[in-house]
Amino acid sequence: MTTATTGVLRVLAPRDLRQCLDVLDQDPVSHCFVSSRVRTTGLDSWRLGGEVWGWSEGGVLTSLLYLGANLVPVETTPDARRGFADRLRRIGRRCSSIVGPADEVAHLWPMLSDAWGAARDVRAHQPLLVMDTDSPFPADPRVRRVREDEVDLLLPACIAMFTEEVGVSPLAGGAADAYRARVAELVRHGRAYARVDDGVVVFKAEIGAVSDSVCQVQGVWVAPEFRGQGLGAPGMSAVVALSRLHHTPVVSLYVNDFNNVARRVYERVGFRGHGEFSTVLF
Repeated sequence: MTTATTGVLRVLAPRDLRQCLDVLDQDPVSHCFVSSRVRTTGLDSWRLGGEVWGWSEGGVLTSLLYLGANLVPVETTPDARRGFADRLRRIGRRCSSIVGPADEVAHLWPMLSDAWGAARDVRAHQPLLVMDTDSPFPADPRVRRVREDEVDLLLPACIAMFTEEVGVSPLAGGAADAYRARVAELVRHGRAYARVDDGVVVFKAEIGAVSDSVCQVQGVWVAPEFRGQGLGAPGMSAVVALSRLHHTPVVSLYVNDFNNVARRVYERVGFRGHGEFSTVLF
């Protein structure tokens, strides 16, 4: 346990679940990813595959930090970020990225950069978008849930999208089996959607996180040979409708500010701004 002048830092346990959810529920859209992990695992560290750190002031839990493959700040105060950064510098980098509300990431990352080394990329402005109705844009009726026998059909599209978006292959460092298992898990839980024409994935997207009221879309991709044919907007319109039918009434995603094509598609579909994220990639 680390004590600072204004707060106490500790690793949260299942007994802290209610207080943790109270913090997450302050902004269900921004905190969808961490909320999904916490609600699924009940803060059991073995199932969580990481830790959630809490910062308390006056005995009240005010700030969280999710530490897994990603590092995600949640409702962090300046004092909490300093406390979290002190411990993070001591233990060294364990994550592949920092992602979260832009103002919190912008404050946290400079306190870590000297100890953790240079980032591979910093994407400082990523609009966080949301919809709570079906799209007025006509949906592509051929977008559907991916079947379990189609995992190996979807997998190359997922690898291509990830490599294009992040700049490195998700299979790097011997991670091929783990990545395939993650894709298969999304398919098994009905969270992978695609349009498949003659055995070819031409459009796809997955639901990367599902909390009690919000789901977050990830991996939106149109095969390069089919780009410019107007598949993105009807595909996303279908994903929104299917997500609201099968998962949660509110659908969110975040997008790089420089991806003008995607931003225009999301605007046409009906997404509106909710906030801004930042991502630091290692």
